[in-house]
Amino acid sequence: MKNMNLEDRLIVPQKFKTLLYGLIGIGLISMVAGFVLDPHRAWANYLLNNYYFVSIAIGAAFFGAIQYIAQAGWSSAFKRIPEAIASYIPVAAVFFLLMYFGMHTIFHWSHEGITETDALLAHKAPYLNIPFFFLRVILFFGLWIIMVRLLRKISLKEDAEGGMQHFYDSEKYSKVFIFIIAISFTLFAIDMIMSLDPHWFSGLFAAKSFIAAFLHGATVITLIVIILHKVGHYRMLNRSHLHDFSRYIFMLSIIWGYFNFAEFMIIWYGNLPEETIYYVSRSHGAFGVLFYANIILNWFIPFLFLMPRMTSRSKVFILPVIVILMIGQYTELYYYIWPAVVHEAKFGILEIGTYLGFLGLFTLVVTNTLSKANLVPKNHPYLEESVFHQF
Repeated sequence: MKNMNLEDRLIVPQKFKTLLYGLIGIGLISMVAGFVLDPHRAWANYLLNNYYFVSIAIGAAFFGAIQYIAQAGWSSAFKRIPEAIASYIPVAAVFFLLMYFGMHTIFHWSHEGITETDALLAHKAPYLNIPFFFLRVILFFGLWIIMVRLLRKISLKEDAEGGMQHFYDSEKYSKVFIFIIAISFTLFAIDMIMSLDPHWFSGLFAAKSFIAAFLHGATVITLIVIILHKVGHYRMLNRSHLHDFSRYIFMLSIIWGYFNFAEFMIIWYGNLPEETIYYVSRSHGAFGVLFYANIILNWFIPFLFLMPRMTSRSKVFILPVIVILMIGQYTELYYYIWPAVVHEAKFGILEIGTYLGFLGLFTLVVTNTLSKANLVPKNHPYLEESVFHQF
């Protein structure tokens, strides 16, 4: 690697920061207008965007942990990206705690006296109650933040000191982290999304949500790597790296499609009213269209365009697929949340403005973290394999 300059620091231009502050301002204005004009819709947007970006952060953190556990060499040069994306988790924690003020608007089960007239919610009350709900939120975010910061600290020490011990420590704690994520995020998805329809249940919903987070986390990692390469960083990025990134997206989109098909098929075949009502209530109008749009955006298009070797190694094909998957994640969450909270399909300036605000904040946090350390981990033991990765 003596001919490769690994000193690569990201300097975020002030104009770009100003743009991000502008997006955050648009988001704030949109949220304030929403709370004044249509609180149900505003809180639905708040939940959707909160969950959207924290699921990307958790998915990216899981991706980074998997690379350590698998001792993957090809991705080691890019590990700063999942670290930076995961740094958004503490910010998301604050937003989820603020959701306390919208509980009665968002969650039907949180209404006072509801258990007196609803036997099923009375049965679920020991789990679905506001104090225990926020206790779980604090526990989940606390565990995630501790593990993310621990792995980041070890990573930076590896840069400064070198040696194999830091790599071994990262691998050891990553093994703990993946189990924490697998258990906590599945429960988190049940709390935040499935409990919007507290009379409905699905044994596959939590696993499907976890796969979706992993899929879209890997997608955003790939997007950031490509963008940084285009602006002059990660000069070692080649078609083999792109192929491996796209294999993750391709594989996870297939698993996502499998879980969606399995969940729907089991419920359709069982034909139990307490299960089928979830799909029946979402089978008309725009929601019916979104059911098929989710399949096309999150499974069919990635499957179609990333299966051939040629297209899976080309930024020309990968970038549009990434954009489509980001839209697909939004439409999937919209399909879950809007029928339960807003009860009708509404999409306009409020939704666009809120998304732009969260996108600006997310990007600001990620770029700020990226600028604090060398983009290439200089002392990673598998760095040479990553830099000269070819197949």
